[in-house]
Amino acid sequence: MFTGIIEATGFIESIEAKGGDARYVFNTGKLDLTDVELGDSIACNGVCLTVIEKLSQGFAADVSVETIDVTCMKNYQQKDPVNFEKAMLPTTRFGGHMVSGHVDAIGEVVSIEEAARSIQYKIKAPKEVLKYIAIKGSITVDGTSLTVNDLEKDQFSLNLVPHTLQETIADSYQVGTQVNLEIDLIARYLERLMNADKAE
Repeated sequence: MFTGIIEATGFIESIEAKGGDARYVFNTGKLDLTDVELGDSIACNGVCLTVIEKLSQGFAADVSVETIDVTCMKNYQQKDPVNFEKAMLPTTRFGGHMVSGHVDAIGEVVSIEEAARSIQYKIKAPKEVLKYIAIKGSITVDGTSLTVNDLEKDQFSLNLVPHTLQETIADSYQVGTQVNLEIDLIARYLERLMNADKAE
C-alpha cells in the first residue's frame, strides 16, 4: 500500500528482456534505500514492483508481461524519468490517499496550460474508468496522488503547484504523453458493494 506522495524521482538505468518478461534496473536518485530489503515493494510511476536486487544507486525488478501490457511500461525506454515511493509503514504520515500500486488504465495528456503559478494538465481517460473520477476526488497519475479539478466529456483536469512539479516527473510531460492511472480505492469498493446482490 502507498500514499501517492512521491519520495524521489530517478530514471530507468536499463531494460533487459527475460524470456517474455523484462528486468528493469532503476536509478532511484535521492531515495533512501537503507531500510529496503529484498522482496520489498516500491511504486515506480504508480506500478508496484518487487525489489529483487539492491544496487549502489538503485534496485532491479522483474516485470511480468501482464504488467507491461496493461501499463505505460510497454513504452518506457532507457533514461526515461520515474517517480518512486516506498511502501507505506503503519507510522507513515498519510499525506495523499490510499494507493494500491495496481494500474487501472492508461491516460493521455491532451493539454498543458499555465494557470497563475501552477500548471493545468488535462488528461484523457478511457470510458471504463471515467465513472470513478469525481471533481475534488483523488486520482493517482504515475504514482502521484492528485486532486481532480474538473471533468469534461472524456477527460479530467488537474492543477499542479510548483512544489509538485519540482518533486515529480510531471514537468517532463508533453501533449501526447501517456500516464498510468489508478482510481480511488473507495470508489472501486463502493461499486462492488452496491452491485454485490446483482453478482449472485
